[in-house]
Amino acid sequence: MEKKSIPLSNLPVHTKAMIVDMHGGIHFQRKLHTLGIRKGQLITIVSKQPFHGPLTIKVCGCQMTLGRGMAHRILVEEQT
Repeated sequence: MEKKSIPLSNLPVHTKAMIVDMHGGIHFQRKLHTLGIRKGQLITIVSKQPFHGPLTIKVCGCQMTLGRGMAHRILVEEQT
């Protein structure tokens, strides 16, 4: 059975997922790469702020905050 990729912004809180794709230009890709967000890495949503606020994520043992717009352009597959 093939796993379905979803935007990071749609992932439930405290769920682990693997980054499978990132939609955006070279500057967007470079920004994510600088933050340590790359294809093939595991990522977890730590918290979601209400009213379409930012997400707190955990990747490579570090927590950081991403806006919903950026998170919506990162595609992930939920890990079981």
